[in-house]
Amino acid sequence: MRLPATAHTSRAWRVHEFTRDFQVEDVWSFRTPGAGPGDFPAMLAAMRTAGGLAKQPRPVRFLFALRWRLGALCEWDTPSAGLGRRVGSLRDRLPGDIRDAPRGPDHEGMPLKAVYELDLESVRELANKTVHTLMHLGWVQGASGDYELRMAVLVKPNGWFGRLYMAAIAPFRYLIVYPALTRQWEHAWRNRDQGTGRSL
Repeated sequence: MRLPATAHTSRAWRVHEFTRDFQVEDVWSFRTPGAGPGDFPAMLAAMRTAGGLAKQPRPVRFLFALRWRLGALCEWDTPSAGLGRRVGSLRDRLPGDIRDAPRGPDHEGMPLKAVYELDLESVRELANKTVHTLMHLGWVQGASGDYELRMAVLVKPNGWFGRLYMAAIAPFRYLIVYPALTRQWEHAWRNRDQGTGRSL
């Protein structure tokens, strides 16, 4: 479910300390029935077990394949446009206590790279010729009393072209990508202990 930007900005996330030059592009919530305050690591583990892009429906895979093809043709994703070249990694801004915390694993098939992973929030990042973007995941108590996953996408577009690019892909994010991600991640939570004998 889509949420207003204030659902992210009003909370005391550590990420606010070093992302004042980023703007909140999207905020989305994912239902995790029965979740408690200490279940964020279990949710992250379930998401990793569920797989990434390869496990998404065909329309989502097609969109990403098209995006990577366009990126290759237009040289949007060259090393010179990425982290450590066009822009510095967010890790360069981290205070010592977060920099020394676990980052979380990286995967070859996952373009977003780990920045940090705390008890209640984690961040991954990606940079190319269009944008420097962050995916912030947070663990929040919902209206029902259960905890739920929140995702905020923070962006710093690369000039007018980056702003145009973000506007152009917005309908695809809202109509195809985020709904598919919701199904995958909520299913991952429901089936996190499949085969262990634990009742969900």
